Amino acid sequence: MWSVARRPRWIGMLLLALALAAVFAGLSQWQLSRSIQNGTVVHRNTETVEQLTAIERPGRGVIDKLDGQLIWATGHWAAADTMVISDRLNDGDRGYWVLAHFVVDRPGAADAGLPVALGWTRTQAEAKQALSDLTLPTGEVRVSGRYNAGEAPQDSDFTHGKVSTVSAAALINTWKTVDPGGMYGGYVVSADPASGLTAIYSPIPTTDVEVNWLNIFYAAEWIVFAGFAIFLWYRLVRDAWEREEEEKREAAEFADLVSPRTEVN
Repeated sequence: MWSVARRPRWIGMLLLALALAAVFAGLSQWQLSRSIQNGTVVHRNTETVEQLTAIERPGRGVIDKLDGQLIWATGHWAAADTMVISDRLNDGDRGYWVLAHFVVDRPGAADAGLPVALGWTRTQAEAKQALSDLTLPTGEVRVSGRYNAGEAPQDSDFTHGKVSTVSAAALINTWKTVDPGGMYGGYVVSADPASGLTAIYSPIPTTDVEVNWLNIFYAAEWIVFAGFAIFLWYRLVRDAWEREEEEKREAAEFADLVSPRTEVN
């Protein structure tokens, strides 16, 4: 077959196929660059402190544009509902959070519950000591920090008193204080740690980039076309070779039929 492929005709066809493949590859590269240029950078102004009651309501999941938003809220503490949350990373270090129940004052509506992480410790003993020494102020207070999406309920050790996730669905069933207005779907990492606790690392959320997937699909299409151009040349060469081989076999069979066989005595 390769003897057929080396003929001038098929070498010329190969050069044409390679030229087409190069054009298709260039179009693919162009589409990829377009997908990056047309990518939408999602900028969220998370660092402007917003009033929680103005941007969020209880009883729903946290939408993407609110995840990581700096907020403030007024209300009072439900002192009976403090707890330790285990297995919490703080800038790469594993440790414990002290979590408290904040009741948000909602003008014109029933008060709602909000989990607030007050700080971090490296060991469980330190967390328990900070919890026992914790004295939450009474009366109306203001909290501020970064509002994060709530986590899924844990599937182990919950009944043994070990809590490792901040889940509104789980906390609402364990807190002693009932919030008439329900509970917010997220939680707040307090900007000011409580006494005996380390501030929780809460960086600015990363900026998202929405890629133009249609351009990426077109880029993949052009690569397929480039490969098909080379395959088409191969298929044409093979077909030509198979036709020649078939003609040779037919010619040999015809020669056998018309030529008498010579017997050797």
